[in-house]
Amino acid sequence: MTELGPETITLILLGSVLAGILLGFPLAYVIGGVALVVGIATLGMQSTTQILYQRAYDLVQNYSLIAVPLFVFMGLMLERSGIAEALYDALYLWLGGFRGGLAVATVLIGTIMAACVGVIAASVTMLTLVALPSMIRKGYDKGMAAGTCCVGGTLGILIPPSIMLVVYGPMAQLSVGKLFMAAVFPGLLLAGLYCLYIIVRCLVRPADGPPVPIEERRVPFATKTVVLLKSLLPPALLILAVLGSIFFGIAPPTEAAAVGATAATLLAIAYRKFSLRVLKEVALETMRIGSFVLFIGAMSFALVGVFLVLGCGRVVEGLILSAPGGNWGAFTVIMVMVFLLGMFIDWIGILFIIVPIIAPLSVQLGMDPLWFGMMIIVNLQMSFNTPPFAPAIFFVKGSAADELHLSTAEVIRGVLPFVALIVLGLVLCIIFPQIILWLPGMMIK
Repeated sequence: MTELGPETITLILLGSVLAGILLGFPLAYVIGGVALVVGIATLGMQSTTQILYQRAYDLVQNYSLIAVPLFVFMGLMLERSGIAEALYDALYLWLGGFRGGLAVATVLIGTIMAACVGVIAASVTMLTLVALPSMIRKGYDKGMAAGTCCVGGTLGILIPPSIMLVVYGPMAQLSVGKLFMAAVFPGLLLAGLYCLYIIVRCLVRPADGPPVPIEERRVPFATKTVVLLKSLLPPALLILAVLGSIFFGIAPPTEAAAVGATAATLLAIAYRKFSLRVLKEVALETMRIGSFVLFIGAMSFALVGVFLVLGCGRVVEGLILSAPGGNWGAFTVIMVMVFLLGMFIDWIGILFIIVPIIAPLSVQLGMDPLWFGMMIIVNLQMSFNTPPFAPAIFFVKGSAADELHLSTAEVIRGVLPFVALIVLGLVLCIIFPQIILWLPGMMIK
């Protein structure tokens, strides 16, 4: 076995993981391989295999993580139900006459569907297919239209029920139900900032979001009101069934996820979009995504086990706590670190690797663990929209029809102002922590 100091081992572990990812190897293989090789070299075969097995086994046995495939199933089934299309048609009639109205409608749909679909790929793709063609054909700035689809779709990873929150809770030993409630107002805050930006931009630059011609939206007031209410009722019932049961203490998140999966299936049947083929596709995709999350989680949890046993956790802790500026300086270091990791690593790997290491620091920094965790979650909103990783950007580019002639550069240009708004949202949550903490405090135990 090799005798190395914890500082050297920390550099080797983190450097090897980053190098493997940048070389294009799958994240789970990189993390598991680095943990195995470094562990055997420093701890020996027997100790390493025992740590890897026990850590991976403990993770997959976590009851809260059962909610992951259930929420994935719910989201994927809703994606196929046609709810988003009905919502867009209704909001098209109501908001199309305003400058930037279709972009605002896209954000609103993303917000509503975020409370139903916690799968980013599904949410972003759905908005791209439903809203992007209409905006571009009506003369909207391509960058703004694409950026709206990116950030509107990624709200699903923040607004509950979110898979990210289900994963974060067990890692930080926090209640998933409280995390769900804590995420509601930060998600609505970001959605509000997005809408405000679109409105102001289109007032200053009217050509970026022209109104829809009146002849395309000349519908009686009563008719479009009925259309709107009919399109809002199904997601409202689903949100009440899932989040209402958690807020009022009727069911924990895992059982609420089962209720949501059942309700989503019933909605697909009601909208006449359900079939055995749809059920098979949704079930297979649920298995793929669920296995992906748990595999990366098991490998990451194993790596963290080796990391902590070798004393690397104390190295990172000491580095963070020694930052200039006291507790807020250390907090800033953590936020910058999460932001930089988000540019290169999938959020799943980030959470499983760093949360067991940095979550305990919240107490030492004198910060509420729930608020601290939500700040990390909100920060990770940027990871979906900041190159080179930026999955939302590539989902939009890959889903956009060829005849729209949308380039990756236009998507990046359009999404960057929204990234700045996420930073503003973080600042507001620092100044007004009750944005995060008020609703969890109102929960019925």
